[in-house]
Amino acid sequence: QVQLAESGGGSVEAGGSLRLSCAASRLIFANSSVAWFRQPPGKEREGVATINSVRSTYYADSVKGRFTISSDNAKNILYLQMDGLQPEDTAMYYCAAGRYGATWHQPLYYYWGQGTQVTVSS
Repeated sequence: QVQLAESGGGSVEAGGSLRLSCAASRLIFANSSVAWFRQPPGKEREGVATINSVRSTYYADSVKGRFTISSDNAKNILYLQMDGLQPEDTAMYYCAAGRYGATWHQPLYYYWGQGTQVTVSS
């Protein structure tokens, strides 16, 4: 049983930055993948960034070079640093935890947070 809770969303102008946090109720970084997904208004949920227990990271092409995923394993907290935000980044952002090797495969993520809203204006 794992509970995830996102925070750090908000409204910013284009070019701004936000750091999202995801707090887990217990250890999620052993033999696992953790990730950030997002769902823009009227669109399907998509992968943003993921990191696994051997510290391999993957980023969607749309955010590569602008977003950074990291974790504090001792505190069971996952982060997403978002720089150079653009209006197309507007979405509900979710953190998720699942099995090792899940990468972008949403069915392999068993635990999901409730989401935090990010809104970027022009």
